[in-house]
Amino acid sequence: MHLLPRSTPAASGMSSRAVIALLDQLEARSVECHSLMVVHRGQVVAEGWWAPYSAERPHLLYSLTKSFTSVAVGLAISDGLLSLDDRVVDVLPDQVPDDVSEQGRRITVHHLLSMTAGHDPDSLEEAWQLEPYDLVKGFLRVPFADPEGTRHSYDNSTTYVLARMVERVTGRDLRELLDERLFRPMGIEGAEWDRVASGASFGFHGLHLTTEAVAAFGELLLRRGVWNGQQLVPADWVDLATRAHIETLPLPNWSHNPDFVCGYGYQFWISRHGFHGHGSFGQACVVVPSHDLVIALTGAVGPTEVLPGLFWDYLLPGPDAATPEDDQLLEDRLRKLSFTPVPGSGSPRSAKATIDGSPADSALPDGTAVTVEPVAGGWLLQLGPSLKISVGHGEWRESSPLGRPVVATGAWQGDTFVADLYVITTPHRVRLMINADTAAATWSTVPLTTPNLELHLRSPLMTRPDVA
Repeated sequence: MHLLPRSTPAASGMSSRAVIALLDQLEARSVECHSLMVVHRGQVVAEGWWAPYSAERPHLLYSLTKSFTSVAVGLAISDGLLSLDDRVVDVLPDQVPDDVSEQGRRITVHHLLSMTAGHDPDSLEEAWQLEPYDLVKGFLRVPFADPEGTRHSYDNSTTYVLARMVERVTGRDLRELLDERLFRPMGIEGAEWDRVASGASFGFHGLHLTTEAVAAFGELLLRRGVWNGQQLVPADWVDLATRAHIETLPLPNWSHNPDFVCGYGYQFWISRHGFHGHGSFGQACVVVPSHDLVIALTGAVGPTEVLPGLFWDYLLPGPDAATPEDDQLLEDRLRKLSFTPVPGSGSPRSAKATIDGSPADSALPDGTAVTVEPVAGGWLLQLGPSLKISVGHGEWRESSPLGRPVVATGAWQGDTFVADLYVITTPHRVRLMINADTAAATWSTVPLTTPNLELHLRSPLMTRPDVA
């Protein structure tokens, strides 16, 4: 059952040609998309998934998760349980270090939401090194570089602390709160949350949702918190969270992107047009109230400077002479979106090898035993003692050896066996290559939490919060 109604671009006043041109540009600029959904005037007018990604699968949102945590904060505030002026040291007194600084004592919900606590750079890694078992305490121990409230610095720890404050004042787990107050009323099912080793949700990362659920979230924000006539999120909170509270500077190690220097709200980026939630590798929920437009995107995006700017170039100029014929061309294009299975021979050969795990970002530990055995239409891959993965030839085959699915395709290229292992609920995949008795397993894009493939196939993934 759909969360949002469907229409056609022509019926809604949007140009199918513009969407096709957008797809052309994404391809020309090597932007790896996994899904795209365009909602205009409250109706889905374009949607597509690059196979083997598909509509029913949740996708890791990385830092787009922060925008959902912001809504949880807004719910706690609207219930009278929390305020923007509440201090961390008052809400979480048992997690305050004995040597907390005077600035640490002054940090409020507002500072956390706007990422103006004063740390520079991101405090996450240092906080976790200082306090391996209490990130809140570690956050308060990291020295502050700037006075609170004066400068925005992207800081993952702030959202983790917010999640713990919401849980303390509501008496509810973050996952339970959002499920009860947001997801269930919207009809969103199957939300998954990665967690830190203690079992707590990251808050700043780790939520998995379908593309349509992300688009529905954007539509909820565009309608100022109203869903099917019910005010799920207070309108004044949506307004407050999605306006600029602090100027933003270019992000370290990013190419210049004009849509990340328009200011920061409460866990939302302000854009040249509207606002957006953003997650690493291109997870996005873009909301443009002036054009009654929502765009949801998942992927493993390459160039960081092209989005959301390409959306402005192709989806905002206004309608042209849209026709049903153009709509059909777009529908055909969207239906055929796909990655290419590994080319090569389907030879029913076996192989045995050992992983060379010397690269720091290897997906498997050094010395992991690998075997490949032929089966009808493909191979059965054994990685170490616990991972058995089906690999298709000319197609994708799915396995769930540890709880979360992996979808794989492979082929023999001369004397080398090559397989792509899609960790299909994330932006990431592993390229496995076996030649003679040596194998290598490398990530297309290295996950920010851990390069260990086995952990990413467990549900939920539980690790230390080392996202940087």
